[in-house]
Amino acid sequence: MTSTSASAANSSKAFKAAEIALLIGLALFLASGALALQAGDQLAEKVVRLHVLANSDSEEDQTLKLQVRDKILERAETLLEQSADRREAEGLLRGQLLELEKIAAAEIRANGYDYAVDVRLENAAFPTREYDGFTLPAGNYLALRVVIGAGEGKNWWCVVFPPLCTAASGSVPETALAAGLTEEQVRLITEDGQGYVLKSKAVEWWQQLRAAMEG
Repeated sequence: MTSTSASAANSSKAFKAAEIALLIGLALFLASGALALQAGDQLAEKVVRLHVLANSDSEEDQTLKLQVRDKILERAETLLEQSADRREAEGLLRGQLLELEKIAAAEIRANGYDYAVDVRLENAAFPTREYDGFTLPAGNYLALRVVIGAGEGKNWWCVVFPPLCTAASGSVPETALAAGLTEEQVRLITEDGQGYVLKSKAVEWWQQLRAAMEG
């Protein structure tokens, strides 16, 4: 074999090796995406978010938003304290939407406003959000949404089931496990360190990619 032929053969082998490595990398990338999406979807199936939208960004409307939030949280968490899982929580909330709306309306009137208020349960897209003691990756979650007036102001997001909004940061894992989250899901939302950050970002990135493809 001439030196030219040997060089061509070596180049071909190197190209094939690079091609195989690229295919393996692509397969691992797709597999990691499937796992990330599965993790995000399974987590979302066990959580009910709380989303309170203020009438506007004025100081008064933002203060009112927090006052309404407190009343809704107080009643919702009392209502859901015996719920074993999200299915039970959703059923209880759906049965009490009118009551929750009346509570919100009464708080609005008590503070001297006549804004309309709408309380409903619906699926909504959320970005990654960091809270005290935990972080939820981006995704579509069932949300208890409270829309005050025009609903055009900065809003407040948290989790009403499990009751992580009011749980002390140190008790978040215990509270989440009691509501049916797996240990892996609890680690996903509570672990510190680079590994946690990468997992959360992977879920967020793949959720955004899926939404773009579906849209």
